[in-house]
Amino acid sequence: MSRQPQTAPPSSPHATLTMRANRRTNTGPERALRSELHRRGLRFRVDHPVEVRQPGRRPRPDIAFTRKRVAIFVDGCFWHACPEHGSLPVANRSFWREKLRANSARDSVTDIALREAGWRVVRVWEHESVDSAADRILEVVKAID
Repeated sequence: MSRQPQTAPPSSPHATLTMRANRRTNTGPERALRSELHRRGLRFRVDHPVEVRQPGRRPRPDIAFTRKRVAIFVDGCFWHACPEHGSLPVANRSFWREKLRANSARDSVTDIALREAGWRVVRVWEHESVDSAADRILEVVKAID
């Protein structure tokens, strides 16, 4: 039996519009990182589903180097509870606390599932400089062979 996601009533029409404007893929930080990686000569897949051993789980890294089995996730500070920039909305606070905790837990389960399937996982915060993130990723990708 699949569990229905919990939802809280929107606190305002503005909150509804803001949440609807959030994208799952092709965010600004993702596009900037992909552009820099491409400029450095790296080729990759975008939002590529990866088969793992856990039933019902099929992670979709933001960037995937399929031959090298490297999965890159660009995590937003709000949605992934960044310890440096993450914040909790004032409205529906208990809902958001649980939602963000569940997101972090899901990230951990995803990382474990990918590692068990032989993938290396690199997580990049949206606030991280594109150059330093690209340097880290390049190091991981070039170390495999």
